[in-house]
Amino acid sequence: MARRTSLEDSTCAIAQALDVVGDWWTLLIVRDAARGVHRFDALQRELGLSRKVLTERLRLLVEADVLVRVPYQERPVRYEYRLTPRGRALLPVLVALQDWGDAWVLGDGGTTATGEEASAEGRRVHALVGTRVPELRLVDDRGDVRDPVDEGVPYTVLYCFPGAFAHGESYPPRWGDIPGTAGCTLESCTYRDLNEEFRAAGSAVRGVSTQRADEQREFSEKEGLGFPLLSDADLALIGALRLPTFRAAGVSRLKRLTLVVDRERVVRNVQYPVTDVVGSVEAALSAVRRMGAGTGTGTGA
Repeated sequence: MARRTSLEDSTCAIAQALDVVGDWWTLLIVRDAARGVHRFDALQRELGLSRKVLTERLRLLVEADVLVRVPYQERPVRYEYRLTPRGRALLPVLVALQDWGDAWVLGDGGTTATGEEASAEGRRVHALVGTRVPELRLVDDRGDVRDPVDEGVPYTVLYCFPGAFAHGESYPPRWGDIPGTAGCTLESCTYRDLNEEFRAAGSAVRGVSTQRADEQREFSEKEGLGFPLLSDADLALIGALRLPTFRAAGVSRLKRLTLVVDRERVVRNVQYPVTDVVGSVEAALSAVRRMGAGTGTGTGA
């Protein structure tokens, strides 16, 4: 392995950060750890790294307190590699790199809250079908910490939206000029109006945005939603699933998409892009009814 040139004495914080995570394999290890890939063999399989190189990168990340080794087997002792708080603080960096790559490397540099199904990010989102949502916790609109997946019902519908506010003046400047931002209130209210039908079909509804929990609470109370809104302000779900984002008013915002996840945490259905918000809600309801009828769960009505 080539000798690393240390930048640790630099007074530049960028240089100091690059001394820890400047190697591209290092950031990809952090990316996969955020996705729920924690064991050595799984990381090697995902990344295609040699055992020697992966061992060295993991050692450096543990020494830097980005990862921590957690035993999962006693005889012989084997370890998983989990993100520390210092490691999770890198999620905004990864999301910013992904956003830049989607916009400027794979796209035309425009700011949009939607996309094309045939685009690279569209293929990435649709490839989530069959993958597992890692266990994580988000703050809901009441300030409680909860799992985004409701394992008490057969299915959870996670509709991700850019942002919805109780008052018009709360929206970021020039929000309406960004393609795809319009419709968050209509989408949430349509889920509200059909919430009992989702319940009858054996599904829980959860809305997800990167707004603060207090902003979500004010909106939820104004519209009387009756189901939780979850704040991914720390980008945990976005980082775990590599969900597409855009930047507005200095904040990473989710592009509009919908996931149907079963109680085993497996993504069963994806909608992206969402251009017809009412139609997307009806499509999600049809999906959970269809899957419920196929497994004998829910009413199948």
